[in-house]
Amino acid sequence: MSVTWTETATAQLVAIRDYLARSSPGYALALANRVVTRTEGLADSPRFGAEVPEYGDPAIRELLEYPYRILYRVSGLDVQILGVIHASRRLPLTPG
Repeated sequence: MSVTWTETATAQLVAIRDYLARSSPGYALALANRVVTRTEGLADSPRFGAEVPEYGDPAIRELLEYPYRILYRVSGLDVQILGVIHASRRLPLTPG
């Protein structure tokens, strides 16, 4: 399986990292690395994450890397990272 990131998800992670780096560059980099590392494991275990209840679609799943939700879609032999969203925020009406 391959794991790819959408432009939206990449931009969200960069924005999170840049915002956190203003007060703690080390924490920002560590968090970004943890998020990326979590997604790499999806190549071997794509259904590891839970279904996202807000969407009601078994192909849309999530991993948690506190305090963020990593949204992804499983489609055939591909895993597509759709977004990285703070757990306190509402999810968009449509994923990705």
